[in-house]
Amino acid sequence: MLLCIDIGNTNLVFGVWDGKSWRARYRVRTVHDKMADEYAMMLKNLLHESGFELKTVTRAVVGSGVPQLKNVFQELFERYLEIVPLILGPGVKTGLSIRIDNPSELGADLVADAVAAYERFKSSCIVVDFGTATTFSAISEKGEFMGVAIAPGIEVAAEALSSHAAQLPEVNLAPPPVAIGTNTLHSMQSGLIFGFLGLVERLICCIREELDENAEVIATGGFSKIFVPLTGMIGYVDPDLTLNGLRIISDRNMHAK
Repeated sequence: MLLCIDIGNTNLVFGVWDGKSWRARYRVRTVHDKMADEYAMMLKNLLHESGFELKTVTRAVVGSGVPQLKNVFQELFERYLEIVPLILGPGVKTGLSIRIDNPSELGADLVADAVAAYERFKSSCIVVDFGTATTFSAISEKGEFMGVAIAPGIEVAAEALSSHAAQLPEVNLAPPPVAIGTNTLHSMQSGLIFGFLGLVERLICCIREELDENAEVIATGGFSKIFVPLTGMIGYVDPDLTLNGLRIISDRNMHAK
């Protein structure tokens, strides 16, 4: 089986693919200083609870936004499974043409998202990833990664607001009943949710003007569930978009050998 790992600054996402479907998915908090043995034990326990053993993994692909954890997971697979994982980075076959100024700056998660989105639409598309940051990736009709817009994530914005204003509390990130808040909670929810929604819709409009007015828009990331129901500009949602991209990239590099 194939194990796909998306290493983010906040969360680690694991997916087990049997060749036809996702058999299991896990989301855990990223611990930047955890060692290979510790992650191996955690992974063994997660797989065991789903009825799998770590030894059933025959291939692995890793996309990491945390540089120090690339080596940790490479060590894990080489020591415990005697396999060399595919680490997404320069030289890996993705099927995309990267058109940004410095391709080495492009995050592995954005590459994986773009690969999965383009594989789905086979035409120009925009990927909105609602995570720690909110990213807007533009992919052309020819499968070129044209660039990305990066905004703070909604949780980051909410934490900044409450931590820098003494009288403003932490709030539940949910849409308020009306835009004109009559209490502190609803006022903050209005500014955060509706204000952030305006940012999302405006950036989609700007990117479509530069890329393609008919570009499909697909969302992923944990906070997509908040915003997608509030707008008609996002046509598709795929919570497994990054994992699907990693899976496609793994297959392309296996077949290229």
